[in-house]
Amino acid sequence: MCNQNPHCSSRYRVMRQCLVGKEKEAMLDNNRDCQAALEVLLVSPLYDCRCKRGMKKELQCLQNYWTIHMGLTEDAAKACNLNSSCKKQRSSYIATCSKEDPNKGDTCSKKRCHKALRSFLDRVPPEFSQRLLFCPCQSVGCAERRRQTIVPDCSYKDKEKPNCLELRRVCRQDPLCRSRLADYKVNCWVTPQTVSTCPNQDNHQACLASYARLIGTDMTPNYVDSSFSNWTISPWCTCKGSGNKEEECLNFLRYFTDNTCLSEPSHHMKHCLLLPFPCLSSTEQNYFTALWAKSFFLFFSLILLLSMITFSIEFHFQLKLLFCFTDIF
Repeated sequence: MCNQNPHCSSRYRVMRQCLVGKEKEAMLDNNRDCQAALEVLLVSPLYDCRCKRGMKKELQCLQNYWTIHMGLTEDAAKACNLNSSCKKQRSSYIATCSKEDPNKGDTCSKKRCHKALRSFLDRVPPEFSQRLLFCPCQSVGCAERRRQTIVPDCSYKDKEKPNCLELRRVCRQDPLCRSRLADYKVNCWVTPQTVSTCPNQDNHQACLASYARLIGTDMTPNYVDSSFSNWTISPWCTCKGSGNKEEECLNFLRYFTDNTCLSEPSHHMKHCLLLPFPCLSSTEQNYFTALWAKSFFLFFSLILLLSMITFSIEFHFQLKLLFCFTDIF
């Protein structure tokens, strides 16, 4: 089935190349072609294929299976794939946002892609969807996977960057976009006079939810690059050519680029606690698993040692008491 689909078969060949040699982990982390190939294969017939022992072409079947699933173990989306609803909805929007639009000659239909993204974010529990969007990263590969979550080549980028004030005007003409942009401003924007890092009594969750609701509108925001330590989010727009409205344009853009409520690191970590290591590569997962196991072993050993010391003291005390009574009698 995949061979009959040029889009699927070409991405399968790319993924086979990504998994050849000792550098496969680096390729999956840093190579955009490998990441794009994995995204397409996740929603292909190959993902659900299974192999039986002794079947005809068993070796080829196993090669197909591990081509997909070796990539999956390196991918931050594995946590989502463990939840049936998240997996189904995510597969749907990836397929829609990756599908070419032959009628317009474009790589995809942004309108249909936005609709699929809104459906994903509306139907999938926040503990899964927001984990994909907001997990903190410690490597460029992780940050790039996070940036690619919304399939930005279709949902975010365009041939040219419009002026941010023009994008705001277009957004305000659409009732859905207008209300969600207003909601984002209420829940996320912090003025210089604000004492806390976030409005609504430091309600970071409200800000994250408002940000997520903007995805799939004309004002769709995303990470501007693959930086993991000093990242910036922004809609796809610029303030160049704003003329005498440049200050107004920059002030609007700062709702996103200089947002302390959205960038506060402590609340991002909350979305990574329910499932283990959602944004880590396999090397990082193995490291923290080993560290956790070592810590548990040391803790258990310490408890055992303290128990033995306590038992030894009590035994020594009871022995002395026995000798005392023997001397008396």
